Amino acid sequence: MSNEIKEFFEKFKSDIAKMKEQIPDTVSGFAGLYHKVMKDGALSMREKELIALGIGVAKCCVPCIRGHVENCLDAGATKEQILEAASVAVMMGGGPAYTYIPEVMDTLDALES
Repeated sequence: MSNEIKEFFEKFKSDIAKMKEQIPDTVSGFAGLYHKVMKDGALSMREKELIALGIGVAKCCVPCIRGHVENCLDAGATKEQILEAASVAVMMGGGPAYTYIPEVMDTLDALES
């Protein structure tokens, strides 16, 4: 895993721990929503993670991209599915989303190594 992406995940975990201490209601509220929504239902968890990744790309959110690439892989998505979901986001989000595809690729490469 590249150092930058490894450092991101370490810092993100540390940031979440701080947030749990300082704003526990916000963290538990968001986590509750996340866990209620992001489970198998009419759509599989993998499909939901691919959608979430696409939204992260369309919104140009690096933390969203990195977290949902990892979640997509954990849910069984292939590299090809992840890149295709990111490509759909470019179609919907245009040029700004297009410039975030390297973030998807870098995160994939870092997590697969």
